[in-house]
Amino acid sequence: MSVPTDAELLALAAEAAAEVQRCRLMLVTAESCSGGWIAKTLTDLPGSSAWYDAGVVTYSYEAKEALLGVNPRTLEHAGAVSEETVLEMVSGALARFGAGVAVAVTGIAGPSGGMPDKPVGTVWIGWKRRGGYAHARLFHFPGDREAVRRQTVAAALIGLRKTLTE
Repeated sequence: MSVPTDAELLALAAEAAAEVQRCRLMLVTAESCSGGWIAKTLTDLPGSSAWYDAGVVTYSYEAKEALLGVNPRTLEHAGAVSEETVLEMVSGALARFGAGVAVAVTGIAGPSGGMPDKPVGTVWIGWKRRGGYAHARLFHFPGDREAVRRQTVAAALIGLRKTLTE
């Protein structure tokens, strides 16, 4: 995936928003490494209040626990950047808000924070529809902090659209 421009991100947001509206759902986002960029891109669309419910940015373990219900044991054993954590984040977002679909992201955007088993650019993204099963995907995005974050937003939006059309 190449690093998307602002215009490309907005186009992806419009496509995802159209699917959310087609399904007559409300959307909630739970973000860590993207810092609210998914929410910002979606709410840049006029009329987003008709289908966008809420967004939560949780960087710390404590915030993930308090705001999204992530189990402290999950964070202790798997870490914040893990499949287990992103699945709990996306499920917690749906449990705490009235939305019908959610997307969650957690990762290492850099420039520091990477480890041999989780280098900079490691990102987990999860999606879930109310009443369905959460699913997640691991990404390894190249580039600097902004490039990683832009690619994260794009992948989250593409996955959201796919979640609603399958």
